[in-house]
Amino acid sequence: AEASVKAILSEQFSVKSRELSSLAGLKVILVVGVNGTGKTTSVAKLANILHRSGDSVLLAAADTFRAAAVAQLQTWGERIGIETISGKEGAEPAAVAFDSAHRALSERSDYLIVDTAGRLHNKSDLMDELGKVKRVIEKVAPVTDVLLVIDATTGQNGLAQAKIFSEAVAVTGLILTKLDGSARGGVALAIESALDIPIKFIGTGEGVDDLAPFSPASYLDGLLA
Repeated sequence: AEASVKAILSEQFSVKSRELSSLAGLKVILVVGVNGTGKTTSVAKLANILHRSGDSVLLAAADTFRAAAVAQLQTWGERIGIETISGKEGAEPAAVAFDSAHRALSERSDYLIVDTAGRLHNKSDLMDELGKVKRVIEKVAPVTDVLLVIDATTGQNGLAQAKIFSEAVAVTGLILTKLDGSARGGVALAIESALDIPIKFIGTGEGVDDLAPFSPASYLDGLLA
């Protein structure tokens, strides 16, 4: 019976690629999501994975509305050994993103990972801001991935967030954080099935190494155990 349940559940997953784009040249990854989901930490963890695999990586602190987010990203960058580009306090997020893309291009970086603002006063502000950030980057280099960070413990709320962000920018993949193996982790299945967006990484803890590629098969094993 378990095998047939597994087969049925497997069909709920997106069939889209779980890999990051492997385009030649500079690849820009936009990381989006509401504040409190572990967005900035996920940016650092992703940078760490790429850096350790031998890619050259730059970080862009474009969540300029929160000085704490900029400082946090800079601290992570120093720890990992990669540079974080940031503007003056309160700088335009799009300006920071644009400058970072130019820098990454001139330094021949493999990846630029951009941390974006997670909260503005209303939904249309957020949409406009993210849209603008993406457009200015694309004048310089292609945005190859837009990764949405979702906190696995938020359940249905995570689904609502995913819908809103998908309207603002074409989300290519998800990073699911705070996945602790309990039943509420079922949100992974719900989101993929509702939105057809693949989960690319899962955050499993607070440390810089606590980010792993997502495997539907082992996820189902855990869910059904």
